Amino acid sequence: MASHKSAEKRNRQTPKRTLRNRLALGTMRTALKKARLALDSKSTDAGALVKQAVRAIDKAVTKGVLQKRTASRLISRLTRRTNAAA
Repeated sequence: MASHKSAEKRNRQTPKRTLRNRLALGTMRTALKKARLALDSKSTDAGALVKQAVRAIDKAVTKGVLQKRTASRLISRLTRRTNAAA
């Protein structure tokens, strides 16, 4: 158990931050999955789903959940896939 005030505060903050980070990451992963499935099935709304996925990735970077380079790689691969499908 925590014996310092700062450690007690950390114990209070950690679950809140973890939940917030998991929400941002989960939203991003879901958007990515939908976009990939739409591209694979050659759906008509694939472009819109890709746009949403890129937005979710950028938001995750802004929140500090995802690293900039990782986001860049994900967006690049998604864009290449989109261009190949077109």
